Amino acid sequence: MWKLFAVLLVLAPRLSAQSALDGDRSRILSLENAWNQAIQTQDTTALKMLLSTDLVYVDFDGRLMDNAAYLASVQSQTKHPEQIVSESMDVHLYAVVAVVNGVYRETGTNTKSGKPYALRERFTDTWLRQNDRWVCVASQSTLASQ
Repeated sequence: MWKLFAVLLVLAPRLSAQSALDGDRSRILSLENAWNQAIQTQDTTALKMLLSTDLVYVDFDGRLMDNAAYLASVQSQTKHPEQIVSESMDVHLYAVVAVVNGVYRETGTNTKSGKPYALRERFTDTWLRQNDRWVCVASQSTLASQ
């Protein structure tokens, strides 16, 4: 009986820690999906809640943007995204930092030409837990073949 109790005492903190990690992973994946939704609807209010004011964003074409420039680029898109999906996402947790790698797919219509477009990018997002909430502090994407 005492052996079982001792084993439970040893395992309980590990199980609790694993549960917290799983919760953080799920939360980060939800935030990634919320980011996609905010881009699709050009909701800069939602983006401001997801992104650090110190955001460093490197777009697939190599442009380096801070938070203000990134939000402005979302507002002034010449594309109308009809579907945005992230897939193959993998979350790596390091205490108060999370790194997400995945594939971003976007399809829609170019508002200037009226022609359809499709993007496929590999991305890395870095999230930081600040005051019990996660914010993205850095994002980089690379254009990938369809």
